[in-house]
Amino acid sequence: MGRLTHDIHQTCRHRSQIETTPRRVRGRQPGGPQAQPQGYNFFMPNHLAVQLKTLLESLERGLVERSQCVRLCLLAALAGEHTLLIGPPGTAKSELARRLHTVFREGRYFERLLTRFTVPEELFGPLSIKALEEDRYERHTDGFLPTATIAFIDEVFKANSAILNALLTLLNEREFDNGAGRMQCPLISVLGATNEVPEDEIADAFFDRFLLRLPVAAVSTEGFAVLLQVDKGQAWQSPDDALKLDTAALAHLVSDAGRVHLPAAVLSLLGELRQHLAAQSIAVSDRRWVKITGLLRIASASEGRSAVALWDLLLLPWLTAPDAARQAQVADWLTARLGIREAFAPARLSRVVEAFERQLDTERQANDLDYDASGRLNFSATDIAAEIGNAKGDATALRMNYNRRRRYGDTHIAARVDQLDALLRRIAGYAAEVSGHRTALQTFAAGSLWLDPGLTQQAATNLSRTEAAVQQLAERTRALRAGFMELPRLPQDNGAVPDPVVCEALDTE
Repeated sequence: MGRLTHDIHQTCRHRSQIETTPRRVRGRQPGGPQAQPQGYNFFMPNHLAVQLKTLLESLERGLVERSQCVRLCLLAALAGEHTLLIGPPGTAKSELARRLHTVFREGRYFERLLTRFTVPEELFGPLSIKALEEDRYERHTDGFLPTATIAFIDEVFKANSAILNALLTLLNEREFDNGAGRMQCPLISVLGATNEVPEDEIADAFFDRFLLRLPVAAVSTEGFAVLLQVDKGQAWQSPDDALKLDTAALAHLVSDAGRVHLPAAVLSLLGELRQHLAAQSIAVSDRRWVKITGLLRIASASEGRSAVALWDLLLLPWLTAPDAARQAQVADWLTARLGIREAFAPARLSRVVEAFERQLDTERQANDLDYDASGRLNFSATDIAAEIGNAKGDATALRMNYNRRRRYGDTHIAARVDQLDALLRRIAGYAAEVSGHRTALQTFAAGSLWLDPGLTQQAATNLSRTEAAVQQLAERTRALRAGFMELPRLPQDNGAVPDPVVCEALDTE
């Protein structure tokens, strides 16, 4: 499995950097439902997906509130990436790693706890005495990290700078400098563990090598009782050999991932997120973005899909932000944006409806000078006598009665109604689009191996709220239409066409 496994993941890394041409997405009418790209919500029958589902069930058995950690660690390994588990001792971090290595057939496992006094020999093997006698500086690496496929390194940031520098090359290039030569390593994935991440230049570079940063906390109050009742006398059993992944399965997955497309909608949201993260001072390197898209392709291919879906982006909090607090911020941004087109967001639609409401209020309150049948201004003493009175007898003086409500021609009212009808069509199309996204998310989540149920529910809730808000805006728009229809009318249409109500344009994305 050695060199071939390395070659497989090198292929995956190289292919993930190739720009693929997105499949053409069918056009849509302005405001209409957004067409779904190929593979958006379509799971092909896939033997690997069934195999992975069974493996995940096996890996999760007996662990409390660690389901998402197990899934993401396996996904990172399938993508040839590394995971950093951040949390206090006693939260099953090492158990996750020990179970993960059993997924890969013929794999070799390495585990080490680092301290300030750890020396390179403990990770990379002792020096070869025979090589030293021949003036060569080489190590016996067999059984150590350079020959492992899955490794767990506890307290990874406690290593000295010499060890961290050697690990940088090993993790990123799958190579180890042994004497005058550089050996290829069969490493699939490293799981590192730490209580906290130090802030210095070397630590930052090492931290960036871990594509997934997973906070691991103690079990919740609800999970505590379950934890205490887990049968410790029944040892966990590793998966059957028939279920384990071999080089052929990995090679097939890599090949499929190389053909997975990144649709325009996904690329657009990745670009928006990049700008959002920059505004929040969350640094994400270009190398990391390339690795992220590679992992998204692996996630899609493992589920038999030919394109990355919008909902795959719910994996991004753990791939972009460095800690739990900022991961929560990214999650909030994603769940608020996925399935919500900015051009038709409720806040924007609301401003458009408010513009029409102000216009209707203005036209209802508008007054004109009142002329009689001969074209002279009307005068009245009695109409306002009750409102005006003083010692000088002004109440009986003739005054102009200019308080007649303005009247509008049929052409004017028809123009307002036509503009509102166009807005109603756009709102109806957007409501259908949001409803379609909500249904698609439910279906997608039911077939996905990797999505976090909490984030999925958060996104679904936001879509439901958005759909309800859009329906309320539709009701307000229909009330506006009725209001314009009830404006007082001229006896005869004057043919005057009003200027359109000034509001935000809704024909841009």
